Amino acid sequence: MREYLLTILIAALVTYLLTPVVRRFAVWFGAQTAPRDRDVHVIPTPRLGGLAMFGGMVAALAAAGGLPAMRRVLADGDVNVHRALLLSGGLIVLVGIFDDRWGVDALTKFAGQVAAAGIFIMQGIQLYVIPLPNGTSLSLPPAYGVPLTVFLVVATINAVNFIDGLDGLAAGVVGIAALALFSYAYLVAIDFKLITLSAATLTAAVLVGMCAGFLPHNFNPARIFMGDTGSMLIGLLLSASTIMLTGNFDPAVIGTYRLFPFYVPILLIPAVAAVPFIDMLLAVWRRTNQGKSPFAPDKQHLHHRLLELGHSHRRAVLIMYFWVGLLASSLVALSFTNSVPLVVSVTGVVAVAGVVMMIGMPRMRGRSRAPGKATAARPRQPA
Repeated sequence: MREYLLTILIAALVTYLLTPVVRRFAVWFGAQTAPRDRDVHVIPTPRLGGLAMFGGMVAALAAAGGLPAMRRVLADGDVNVHRALLLSGGLIVLVGIFDDRWGVDALTKFAGQVAAAGIFIMQGIQLYVIPLPNGTSLSLPPAYGVPLTVFLVVATINAVNFIDGLDGLAAGVVGIAALALFSYAYLVAIDFKLITLSAATLTAAVLVGMCAGFLPHNFNPARIFMGDTGSMLIGLLLSASTIMLTGNFDPAVIGTYRLFPFYVPILLIPAVAAVPFIDMLLAVWRRTNQGKSPFAPDKQHLHHRLLELGHSHRRAVLIMYFWVGLLASSLVALSFTNSVPLVVSVTGVVAVAGVVMMIGMPRMRGRSRAPGKATAARPRQPA
């Protein structure tokens, strides 16, 4: 655990310290977001925050490479995690810089995402097997494993990119997702007395640190945006950790007496990213029905609807954190308990309470303000 904590700390500290430098560079470079009708900010804000996050990732990987145990993990067998993350991350960051500064069409960004997935595959990060609950694994030949890997990488990157619409939203959601992946992998390894050091767990730890270091600069009111440079990078790392975790634990070792450990690596990303994935699917369906491009911008995302309900910017982001955290913690809890009804019941109660608060809080605030406004309006005294 000490190696992971050191990695998280270095990624967070370097990202945090680099962000103000990147902010000044973005202003000089001309990479600023001018307010648009669909945006929630009202002043030009620098982007390119992903550059600072990339610096945090590089520093964390370099520090991990200096640790004997982690060095073996970074270049373990046929998977060269260090090279894969640096090459694919560098490519994504390069595409993001061009997009944040000059704008890049959707096809070019898609090609860059596919190329990054291709680098993963060439470096050994690929879906090879899917664990089955009967104690066996379903092997995936390249004809199936390669396209599934590309699909998972591209889908995760775009899901993260779709929710990058409120200050701190993408960094917080992905940070929660990475923390859930890290917790799952580490706890399963301890529970079944397996090796706790793995490339998937290390990647999740680096991602947790990157998001934690950037969030203080990005939470409302944001002083800098991560831009496509950052959203595509953290989506890439999230997909990498998921792919490496899938099939990382042998069902024959874990046993068949539990329901969920086999499927957590596959289900965790759709679960914690359920909100952005649903938002992405609804946006594609909505825009296609209107005869627009699936990538055409609009102001009908879920976070925009929360603002329309009367929630403040910060509260809308915290609500999204709540739902993502609830789904992630519930799924991880299901993999470590035999009492499935208890976990489901507790999750249901908390979810109902969350819905009531989400809908009722703006109304309660409106009612509490009404008397204050009435008493504040005093009649003017005659001169």
